[in-house]
Amino acid sequence: MSDRRASPLPALGALVAGAAAVLGLLLAEQQWEVATLAIVGAVALLIGGKLGWGEVVHRSATDHHRWITPVAWLTAALVIFGLREHNFELLMLCTVMLYMVAGLGLTVQFGYTGVVNFAAAAFMGVGAYTAAVLLLHTGLPHVLVILAGGLVSAVIGSVLLLPLLRTRGHYAALITIAFGILFRTFLEVNDTLGGPQGLKVPGMEWFGLVFNDAIEIDDETEWSFYLRYAGLCLVLLFFAYHFVRRLERSWLGLSLDAVRLDETAASAFGLNGAAWKIAAFSIGNFLAGMAGAVYAMVTAFIAPASFTFGDSLILVSIVILGGLGNPLGLLPAALIVVVLPEKLQVIQEYRFLLFAALVIAILLVRPGGLIPRRARDYFPGTGGR
Repeated sequence: MSDRRASPLPALGALVAGAAAVLGLLLAEQQWEVATLAIVGAVALLIGGKLGWGEVVHRSATDHHRWITPVAWLTAALVIFGLREHNFELLMLCTVMLYMVAGLGLTVQFGYTGVVNFAAAAFMGVGAYTAAVLLLHTGLPHVLVILAGGLVSAVIGSVLLLPLLRTRGHYAALITIAFGILFRTFLEVNDTLGGPQGLKVPGMEWFGLVFNDAIEIDDETEWSFYLRYAGLCLVLLFFAYHFVRRLERSWLGLSLDAVRLDETAASAFGLNGAAWKIAAFSIGNFLAGMAGAVYAMVTAFIAPASFTFGDSLILVSIVILGGLGNPLGLLPAALIVVVLPEKLQVIQEYRFLLFAALVIAILLVRPGGLIPRRARDYFPGTGGR
């Protein structure tokens, strides 16, 4: 095999094409425009897969991963800035990024350790309600409120995992489903937390900067206040993504993978399967809780209907569509699941049917997910091997 380095152009082209596709999808207003973009994107992915474009991009990103990484994150920031005057589009993009953060938590649980969790939305809800209560009744700095949302979700998840460790397979799944249902019921009957009407949540503040204030550039130009929240979500996603990828490549990730593959064999080598499952479940729920805390601030209102079992299924769909254990695949999967039904109203009422069909198709045709599994090793960069 030749040692000649590949050109960086395929990786850069993939970044530009991806950014253009995201902007086009978010800014499209007519139904036919959205449908056309979706069809063109699907055809491009199909043709690219047949012609081996993914391998070319993978090699290009592999050989230049050290500077492709910051370029990728810079491109994401430019996409956000390009939407600076669009409230709804920025809100959708915030939702996509927060769902990706929660999906990263599920990746640690599902993909790395094999721990079942069908209550991810409930743990987002724990973080959201924790943030709401702290913001309404304490003077805690808002950054610490976000961390508190993650910590409370992790603690509650650790308690829930105790019965999970005594079950296997579909019984374990039923426990998490039951928790999600009980969590919503608890919220609906608890007047202290707003009951079914929900709670208004104060906006984010940072060193005197009020995120909910409009950004006035001059007398004629005003940018959306969601621009600040989109930046916050991107920062949270950046740290969550790189934390999960570093975790995967560390000895901790190897231990989690050993427990997933064969817990009995792992225990023979001195690994405590129960302890590692608790750790993975706690880490995943910590990420989901932080995402929920930020989500509460972004939307400024939360209610039991915001964290249903259906929302948990959406998060599971994102993880499966992106590929189990593949953090990079969460981006296209979240865009499809979150943005497409919002922009293409004709499928709004049938979105769960669409998600089910997509999951089945992915499992049958491309079990590794939308993004080839090998491509995740370097793009968008995690330090290489």
